[in-house]
Amino acid sequence: MSEMMKVSSNPHVRSKVTTSNVMIWVVISLLPAAGFGIYNFGIDALIILALSVLSTVLSEFIYEKLMHKKITIGDFSAVVTGLLLGMNLPSTVPWWIPILGGMFAIIVVKMLFGGLGQNFMNPALGGRCFLVISFPAIMTNFVTDTFTGATPLTALKNGQEVVVMDMIIGRTGGTIGETSMIALVFGACILIMLGIIDLRIPGSYIVSLLIFTAIFGGHGLNGAYLSAQLAGGGLMLGAFFMATDYVTSPITNAGKYVYGIFLGVLTAILRIYGGSAEGVSFAIVIGNLLVPLIERFTQPRAFGIPKTRREAK
Repeated sequence: MSEMMKVSSNPHVRSKVTTSNVMIWVVISLLPAAGFGIYNFGIDALIILALSVLSTVLSEFIYEKLMHKKITIGDFSAVVTGLLLGMNLPSTVPWWIPILGGMFAIIVVKMLFGGLGQNFMNPALGGRCFLVISFPAIMTNFVTDTFTGATPLTALKNGQEVVVMDMIIGRTGGTIGETSMIALVFGACILIMLGIIDLRIPGSYIVSLLIFTAIFGGHGLNGAYLSAQLAGGGLMLGAFFMATDYVTSPITNAGKYVYGIFLGVLTAILRIYGGSAEGVSFAIVIGNLLVPLIERFTQPRAFGIPKTRREAK
């Protein structure tokens, strides 16, 4: 009888799902797009991905050793960060770029704010934005032996024609992990079927981007243009794998829709009116900063508390 009368702090509902289980499945779901990136860009892409993952894992391990903290690399969150960062880099970057980006992502964005669960923005995107701002020429060089022209979204912004089917399959230039829409959607389906992510954020993100682009993009309901916006750049990678990050996205259902719509509109604004044809990374980072505000105004009212009392608070 005494064993049934245990008093403990919340949460009282337990699950066998662990952080490491979730992160392993995220890694597995990213492998199709990462593998296609290696196929598309060759050994250079594999080296960049390996250096990025190695950098994030070692940065977390060394930091925790020096700070006498519990070693947490076994939760595989650093592996996910490194893989996402590497997939957001061109295969043409020098070897020190993924190392520097991985160190910034883990030490500055993640560990200095308390580690996993305390970071204020997605570490991989924080690292990428840091690299884009610091080394714009290196981070926007997509010229390889296979692809010598501009990326499809850049070509589209300049009024050039693009082949949408090549963008869907991945026969285009770009960062290592963003080119194949098919591979990214396949990986996202794995996470959706496992219940690791739901469609509230990516669905509202993608739909709001298409609506805003159709209204203000200057091409109306042109199917080829809208399809290129959907398949191009890091939209699928960002919408399914980074905007849905548990730590930096809203937990309320209403907040998820607000967050997704905000990301879609901001990404479209950056693509249409900004100097760059992309916009996903900066849109998500800015959205991360607004998550506390979004959650504050979308928090459901507790049962029994009248609306006037809640507003008074």
